[in-house]
Amino acid sequence: MCGFTGFVSRCAPDSDALRAMGNTIRHRGPDGEGHYIDGHCGIAHRRLSIIDLANGQQPMLSPDGRYVIAYNGEIYNFKLLREELVSAGHSFLTNCDTEVLLHGYMEWGPEVLKKLRGMFAFVIWDKEKQELFGARDPFGIKPFYYAVMGSLFFFGSECKSFLPHPGFKKELNPAALKLYLTFQYSALNESFFKGVYRLLPGHYLIHREGRTEFASYHSFSFDPQPMPLEKRAEQIRKVVGESVEAHQISDVEVGAFLSGGIDSSVITALSRPDKTYSVGFANKNFDETGEAKALCEELGLRNISKTISAEEFFDALPSIQYYADEPNANLSTVPLYFLSKLAAQDVKVVLSGEGADELFGGYITYHTTKPYRAYRKAPLPLRKAVAKCVAKLPRFHGQGFLTKAAKGIDQTFVGQAFIFDNDEAERVLTPAYRSPITWHDVTEPYFETIKGADDLTKMQYLDLHLWQPLDILRKADRMTMASSLELRVPYLDREVWAVARSIPSNQKMRGKTMTKYPLRMAAVPLLPDDWVKRDKKGFPVPFIAWLRQEKYYNWAKDLITQDYTAEFFDQQYLLDLLEQHYSGKARTHRKLYTVLSFLIWYQVYFPERCGAEPFHPGK
Repeated sequence: MCGFTGFVSRCAPDSDALRAMGNTIRHRGPDGEGHYIDGHCGIAHRRLSIIDLANGQQPMLSPDGRYVIAYNGEIYNFKLLREELVSAGHSFLTNCDTEVLLHGYMEWGPEVLKKLRGMFAFVIWDKEKQELFGARDPFGIKPFYYAVMGSLFFFGSECKSFLPHPGFKKELNPAALKLYLTFQYSALNESFFKGVYRLLPGHYLIHREGRTEFASYHSFSFDPQPMPLEKRAEQIRKVVGESVEAHQISDVEVGAFLSGGIDSSVITALSRPDKTYSVGFANKNFDETGEAKALCEELGLRNISKTISAEEFFDALPSIQYYADEPNANLSTVPLYFLSKLAAQDVKVVLSGEGADELFGGYITYHTTKPYRAYRKAPLPLRKAVAKCVAKLPRFHGQGFLTKAAKGIDQTFVGQAFIFDNDEAERVLTPAYRSPITWHDVTEPYFETIKGADDLTKMQYLDLHLWQPLDILRKADRMTMASSLELRVPYLDREVWAVARSIPSNQKMRGKTMTKYPLRMAAVPLLPDDWVKRDKKGFPVPFIAWLRQEKYYNWAKDLITQDYTAEFFDQQYLLDLLEQHYSGKARTHRKLYTVLSFLIWYQVYFPERCGAEPFHPGK
């Protein structure tokens, strides 16, 4: 696991700026640094040594000196690809996957991307063509940003790596804020830094002579196939087991994150690491460390845990927003930050359970009841007429059922977080940050692509493209890398996906709350029965309770009443939300946390606009 950054320039590259850019992402690779610079391209690389510790330094040049690669990730089938390349006449000087990736590109060009099993983002500079090739893995596990500023083309693992270059203009992207208030993450392809974009998962780019072309090499599609549930479970158990084995390839110790849920428990049961790691909070119902320890006792494994205090939570927020790169309002990001710090004291690599919910249908939002499904079969005009009538009546039990059933999934589903609806986002923002763009504009193209599918498949498809890469995987990458820790996600594997895409929707749910049922059945021989049936909790955080304590109520009020807050938000509206929550009249903590996270992020990255001292991580 590493990080890279750099630029292509029509003028002579600035070597001092390049080094400063690399130093900005030192946390991604404290074990080594490397720089390449020629008349038009500069590349900086930070290395976290995992495979072939003595070799594999980057940027790495091809034997003829024509190509230069900088790479972040792991290719788990690199040994098989190496054998294929040796048969084709290639020779190797190291035992690392970086060299295999470089030679693979030399042999197959962009087609190499379809051969890779792993997580990756990388660039290859062709000195002969004066051309930059960049690519990102299909799931979006590893990040890739780019920007055009005048004659400069920037690329890198994190937005912040561009900031030290004198040719980069740091400016807030005003269009990002409104959608962030709905999704709780930056939902546009353009980041919160104006002019900085994400390379989409499953895409590559070619930059040459000031022009950039983009192409897709992977797309998600579902292909449901009939199969008995018992055989399906066996198939899942086999493919996930093989993926876990591949993800354990390492020259350093590999640990595992463990919560009380089934996803990480399956990974732990299959990998049997020497050490597992868990965190929780002292508040009742917000601590799964006991369950994690109990499972480890059953499996004969060691569990190391930490209890996070309220003071630690709030003190860490500026650092978390710094490492997040863009505003992050997922409350589970904070415990993940502490979990990563805990694990990094012992190991460099951990396995985790991200991706199981998106691939196997694990979110309770995917679940619909039999009455709901039956009513949805009624003619749409009838459902719309009923919804119109009940909307005029006083509130009653079932009113929401009848209203929602009159709308399509494309009109009601945003993903796993829906904070401010469009009208309220417009209301809370000042005129300069309002926008005609709505969340429908973001989700509609995805629903249109898969319009013939059933509702569950549509929801999964949207989450695979938005929630998973832009929230789940982004926070996973940034919080683990903040502690120089490599996170590996065995569920997000091309062979696992090949199995998951074949599961029919009617096999994924059972009963009232039993989600991702085939995965649970696959876990039966691996885990105690109560683990197999356990409901999903995620990383529960007691922010709802803390915000009703005077100390943290005042903390939030102080942020809301800062002078710079008035540029973005109606402060009185926010104060009203705070008072409603503090008094117990309403639960507005998610809305408040989303706004407060942005304000902290802005103070960290634009201190000159806030009257604040420049932020330094770790302080």
